[in-house]
Amino acid sequence: MTPAQTVFLVDDQALVLTALTRLLDAAGYAVRAFSCPHAFLDSGAALQAGCLVLDLDMPQMGGLALQQQLAARASMLPVIFLTGHGDLDSGIRAMKLGAADFLTKPVDDERLIAAIELAFARNREAQRRGAERAAILARLASLTARERDVLELVIEGALNKQIAAALGTAEKTVKVHRGRVMAKMQVRSVSALVRQIDCVRAGAAGE
Repeated sequence: MTPAQTVFLVDDQALVLTALTRLLDAAGYAVRAFSCPHAFLDSGAALQAGCLVLDLDMPQMGGLALQQQLAARASMLPVIFLTGHGDLDSGIRAMKLGAADFLTKPVDDERLIAAIELAFARNREAQRRGAERAAILARLASLTARERDVLELVIEGALNKQIAAALGTAEKTVKVHRGRVMAKMQVRSVSALVRQIDCVRAGAAGE
């Protein structure tokens, strides 16, 4: 089941928080508002499902610094930045760091809601990929050391005879290990096995 998604708001201006909360409440969104980045981080919301609408310029910790904190914590929350200054350089930096959007205040209601919908879709996909990778990692953890050796050679395209020679064992033993690998990884083809390993490696590269 897809987890419920929430719009998290972080802005040090109380009037802005109130206005955005009312707007998004009226649009039917679940909303949680925070007056500073530290309160947001302390709440544990960074690891929940949804998106973050974040003020760029705040005392103590600015929006870009919070975005970097989220990356360090492996948060999947897409970030939509709001700024009252339209700082182009900051916008470019934010987008390079993976921001979903960069909007100027006063923000257009329809544009904000459209950005939130896109961010939600992005978050759902990230959650799906994360769950898939976790399942694959659990299957990998069930393999024995020798089965992992066989798996590595299988995904490189080695034949059973070649694997047996590389591991110094009998070909029939390799066939047994190979069958167990396929069963534990819940795949029926080498191409499917390769896709699983690629998924894990892509996730690790993005961390």
